[in-house]
Amino acid sequence: MLWPSISSRVAPWSSAPEGIATTSRRARRSIPTTYRPAVVPEIATVAVELPGDVAADLDDATRLLTAFDAGGAGEVAPFASILLRSESAASSHIENLTSSARALAEAAIGAGDRTNAVAILANVRTMQAAMDLAGDLDVASILSMHRALMTGQQRVRPGRWREEQVWIGGTGLHPGDAEFVPPMAAEVPPLMTDLVAFLDRDDVPPLALGTLAHAQFETIHPFADGNGRTGRALLHASLLSTGVIHRVTVPISAGLLVAKDRYFAALGAYRAGDAEPILRCVADAARAGVMVGEGLVNRLREVRDEWGRRVEARSDSAVWPIADLLLRQPVVTAKLVMADLDVSAPTAQAALSRLVGAGILVESTGWKRNRVYRSPEVLDALDGYAASLGRRSR
Repeated sequence: MLWPSISSRVAPWSSAPEGIATTSRRARRSIPTTYRPAVVPEIATVAVELPGDVAADLDDATRLLTAFDAGGAGEVAPFASILLRSESAASSHIENLTSSARALAEAAIGAGDRTNAVAILANVRTMQAAMDLAGDLDVASILSMHRALMTGQQRVRPGRWREEQVWIGGTGLHPGDAEFVPPMAAEVPPLMTDLVAFLDRDDVPPLALGTLAHAQFETIHPFADGNGRTGRALLHASLLSTGVIHRVTVPISAGLLVAKDRYFAALGAYRAGDAEPILRCVADAARAGVMVGEGLVNRLREVRDEWGRRVEARSDSAVWPIADLLLRQPVVTAKLVMADLDVSAPTAQAALSRLVGAGILVESTGWKRNRVYRSPEVLDALDGYAASLGRRSR
């Protein structure tokens, strides 16, 4: 599928002082005085003419996404929550950020401070912001997504367009041998305004709209850092905005992770004027995401059903809402249970003790106070899901 290709221009290059300080004299002499940033065409009014087989491919993937959202995954709130976290983790994995399910769940309640887990939780906030803001996708919404991701990061300005040149690949000193050099910083604001106008179109099939917008976003690379994760959150926001999904975050990034090299190559093809590879790639990723998402939901449903057979408790017992809570937050404390269920400390502690006795929970600290409880079965299901993605990507 033909698409406007990027070009480039010659621009003067001057290295940042901190980059020069630790560089040898020989390396400094090799730094070029010019570089070639991309010139990115605007797309708000570009005609989108999908070949018949591509349109059929996208329609098939869209149908599966909608069915997954409307089916079992959307029935129970905990599944929606854990799918959002799983999608955020897969999107982070594409950027080589990984964490165990336990570390991630502990970090979510402040019981751990592992760096990668904290960074992935920031991506969970980004994905949630994307879902919350999908009803009004504008420049401010995209900036808010980035702010949710990067707040606390010292190297970047959360929620603000970049003011410097960035590049992908090559050396960190200069963009002369980079794989791709996005447009100059001054061109970012008008290009993002154009992108928002493209997202507002109603004459493009929803999955094609979100995919092309995502590829354009990654080409603009509007932020100093966090572009990949924010751009994939934008894809989900577009799907929600256009009505493809309503209740759950389909793990599309899980599908992209499985075919990471193909995904990056497809982005390169998009920039060269061929949009078909990225459209095919995201359609395939959506199908793969539905498959692995269904596997995760089915496994968690099996775990929850087994708990129902293992525990004897009244229907109004706090045990059952805690069991549902564990599906979305498999590491808990008594304080978390009290706040989430609005129950007293004795009620929360009695229910947690009953779940420990049934082998559903394990106490992690050994302390008498401030105890932390984890669900090994849910954590194993999440780690198994992540491991299967890693095997598929290899």
